[in-house]
Parts: sequence; C-alpha cells; structure tokens
Amino acid sequence: MPGVNQLGAQTPAQLSWQELQAQMRACRLCVQAGYDVFPRAIFSGTPGAQVMIIGQAPGVTEKEAGRPFNAGSGSRLFRWLAEAGVDEGWFRSTQYMTSVTKCYPGRSPSGGGDRVPSRQEQRLCRPYLEAEIALINPALIIPVGRLAISLFYPPGFTLEEVIGAEKQVGDSWIAPLPHPSGASRWHQSEDNRRRVKQALGAIRARLEQLDLV
Repeated sequence: MPGVNQLGAQTPAQLSWQELQAQMRACRLCVQAGYDVFPRAIFSGTPGAQVMIIGQAPGVTEKEAGRPFNAGSGSRLFRWLAEAGVDEGWFRSTQYMTSVTKCYPGRSPSGGGDRVPSRQEQRLCRPYLEAEIALINPALIIPVGRLAISLFYPPGFTLEEVIGAEKQVGDSWIAPLPHPSGASRWHQSEDNRRRVKQALGAIRARLEQLDLV
C-alpha cells in the first residue's frame, strides 16, 4: 500500500473492520506533523456497504456532529441523490461515507471557509482510505468534489470531462459528482446542471443493477 504505512505490517486484508476503525480514531499523525487539525476521524456506515461516498474533509459542523456531510453541502448532496432514488436515512444507515482526510482541517488562513488539506495531510491519511476501500470493496464509489475525484483521474482533468461519465477501477465503478457547496458556481450553470443530472442518471442505473432502488 503506497504512502505512509501507519497500519504497520498488516495489509488491509489482515485488518478487521474494528481494528481499522480504532486506528483511524486514535490517529494523531497530522497533529504530530504540526498541522492544527481537530483530531476526530469522521466516517459513517457499515463494512457491508455496496456504495461509498468520498468527500474532501469534514467541515466544522461535521466535526461537531460527528458525521459526514452534515451541513448545507450535505443537504444539497442528498437532494441530488434523491433524484437517483436515494433516501438519506437509508443511505446513512446502510452504505458508507468517508473523506480524503478524516479530521477537520480548520479554517482557511484567508477566512474564506475551511482549509483544504495539504498534500502531506492527504498522504498521511491515504492508507486509511485505501484500507476502507479494500475492506468494503464497494461496487459503486461516488467521489464528491475535485479533491476526491482526483484520486481516480489523471492530473489535468476537468469537471466538465468527468461529471456525467463513469469509469471502472478494479471492482468498483466510479461516478463523480461536483462539490455541492452553495459557494460553488460550477454546478449552478445550465450546462453543468445538465451534467449533474446525467451523473445522477448513471448513479441510479448502477443502483438499479445492484437492486438498491
């Protein structure tokens, strides 16, 4: 597994779900590296999930509530997913939600929202995400926002190219969505709203194949 292997000599296949959860919750690597993060790993769902949503990082309300996509962006995300036949309560209780980095990174120095996790923070947290994907082995991964999407696409991709298109990586289909932040202008244009609807149609088709809607 690439990156800093804080999981020790064990591979993801050797870790139990309980062990992985415990290691994520106990992790202080970013704090030890000097980053002023709030050390509380935020993720939710079950290891038997067939669908995984991956966001960028928890926000301040996620930190306080202890669950992913808990604020306005989460509300918009689940309004989108409702168009694909997804009920929020059902999804949160039966599927899986996580992020590129697990802890709240704090406010941006400019004061314009939350700070984007640095590349080093992403590297430190990457083994956990890889272990989550390996243990759950989801049939469908929905990366939300540019940072999460970049895990599955080469450098230089544009949202216009990937939103509404699918690709297969290993056993999983990847169906990206833009970040649902109210501050984002990307998903507000007519052309890009059409791309989002196309992406939601593809997600619904996958969910129907999995007999989830």
